[in-house]
Amino acid sequence: MTKTGKIAFQGELGAYSHQACHDALPEMDPLPCRTFEDAIEAVRSGAADLGMLPVENSTYGRVADIHQLLPSSGLKIIGEAFVRVHINLLTVPGTKLEEVTSAMSHTVLLGQVRNFLTTHNLHRIVGADTAGSAKIVAEKGDPSIAALASELAGEIYGLDVLARHIEDASNNTTRFLVMSRMPDFERRAEKMMTSFIFRVRNIPAALYKALGGFATNGVNMTKLESYMVRGQFTATQFYADIEGHPEDPNVKLALEELSYFTDMLEILGVYPADPIRQEIG
Repeated sequence: MTKTGKIAFQGELGAYSHQACHDALPEMDPLPCRTFEDAIEAVRSGAADLGMLPVENSTYGRVADIHQLLPSSGLKIIGEAFVRVHINLLTVPGTKLEEVTSAMSHTVLLGQVRNFLTTHNLHRIVGADTAGSAKIVAEKGDPSIAALASELAGEIYGLDVLARHIEDASNNTTRFLVMSRMPDFERRAEKMMTSFIFRVRNIPAALYKALGGFATNGVNMTKLESYMVRGQFTATQFYADIEGHPEDPNVKLALEELSYFTDMLEILGVYPADPIRQEIG
């Protein structure tokens, strides 16, 4: 996937979402946004050509806000990107480890480096986000305060990497979706992914029957998430990822069978699988 223009993401420059943009689409100019809603609106309004949104993390599960925002966003998925969450201790240049007494980062990231913080007796400071913490550390210029963030954040804010890849879980990975105003069903790759949302009809065993077509047609479903719609317990919506393209005969049959047991079915995107998917599978 080769694109030019701007790509929107939530967070400061140097955030892990920015890392995803940098790794997957380095030729695009990053556009930091305050919230997920702002990033979506940037794409929808044309201020950005694409958006990079996190949907799930191997340690902490799904990003709930995104699953609620995607159906009403009006945007389509045209790609995916997996980013290994490498956490680094960033300090003002020339700082020695024994000078550092505290570390600042997002509360989730602080929980992922407990072993390192305990070993070095570092006080935890909760910051608004990872890259924002790096920015604050750079502005303060205090060698006793370090940031926990990406190496990219260190490069952007002029900080040294005092300790590299200090996360407790060596396989911590976040999956991102590349969003666009228009779908792209024309691309073909050895392995394609299709993402969609659906709502089952209010009949006995509706979900069981709806999913049966994927099993009988040999379609691999890699993700199935449920969430309530507008706070109603009786209106459960599902988000699903499957391997294949809607024009593949077996996928086409499975989606047709699904439609018999749903009162809403919407394809959110068709896109090539990130090669990293195989490595982390």
